[in-house]
Amino acid sequence: MIDGHGDDAYKYGQKIRINFSSNVYNHVNHNGLREHLYHRMESIQSYPEPEPYSLEQALAHSLHLSDGKEVCVTNGATEAIYLIAQTFRGKNSAILMPTFSEYADACRLHHHKIQVIYALDMIPSGTNLIWICNPNNPTGSVLDKDVLKAFIERHTECCFVIDQSYEFFTLKPLLSAREAAGYPNVILLHSMTKRFAVPGLRLGFMTANQILLREIRLQRMPWSVNQLAIEAGHYLLRHAGEYHVDISLLLKEKDRLAEALLAIGGMEVWASDTHYMLVQLRMGRAAALKEYLAGECGILIRDASNFEGLNEHFFRIATQTPEENNELIESIKKWTYLY
Repeated sequence: MIDGHGDDAYKYGQKIRINFSSNVYNHVNHNGLREHLYHRMESIQSYPEPEPYSLEQALAHSLHLSDGKEVCVTNGATEAIYLIAQTFRGKNSAILMPTFSEYADACRLHHHKIQVIYALDMIPSGTNLIWICNPNNPTGSVLDKDVLKAFIERHTECCFVIDQSYEFFTLKPLLSAREAAGYPNVILLHSMTKRFAVPGLRLGFMTANQILLREIRLQRMPWSVNQLAIEAGHYLLRHAGEYHVDISLLLKEKDRLAEALLAIGGMEVWASDTHYMLVQLRMGRAAALKEYLAGECGILIRDASNFEGLNEHFFRIATQTPEENNELIESIKKWTYLY
């Protein structure tokens, strides 16, 4: 794992008031979930299911899949990434950059030969796996669904690992779990962490056809998903309607935030199809801006300089409430004046 993932508020003690650094929309009401888990605390006195069969079945039902064998629940989407890399140990992987670092880290750990690509039409010959984050982290861009399907169908010799952890935060069409299960060469990654803003619970899952998932399950450790996470997963599925976020409204607020940042001057905002965005400073270092905002304003952003293909001028933010976004805008204005 690289040093410098998002949501490193723990480094700043109690200073952080507003967190823009994680691609999670923080303003959801977890009172019901807290109450439910409080009443299920006695369950920690017993082992959870060796594999989270019941939650896989519940997810399959909610996703209109025919069988729980087309779902594999994991300890966050990150466990899924490492399980896939382990299953295909020693293979040739192409990674569409810039993107989340854990794909490359997992591949290196399991001795893959890694090729970096910046467009799908650059897929090298001999590639076994193609890693794609869609919507992409950190850019927020979404690949055209029809174009992606055409590549999947053209490159049947490759397994497409498509991380859709941020699928909830875009209005662009994406592959459905049922569509993925219909392909012999597609694995979709999903994140309940992102969808329900519960990163501390570490709860993700994969969807794919049964044959692919059977091989991946052979690598999974027993009890990798703890009992409270399983309890939370069931609760969140039953109460999904209570976690409504108006994505169209959130994306409009993202556009307003992007325009306000551009109006400050001295920076460029990359186009995004989600609520988070990548920003490039024309002058100054993202690390310096991050430290100023954290230390002086209690605001946390993501220094994105350690994404492969980016440099010290990049940072990433996830849109929050209009009031919080206004605080960020004014704080960045002050920093630019000081700089």
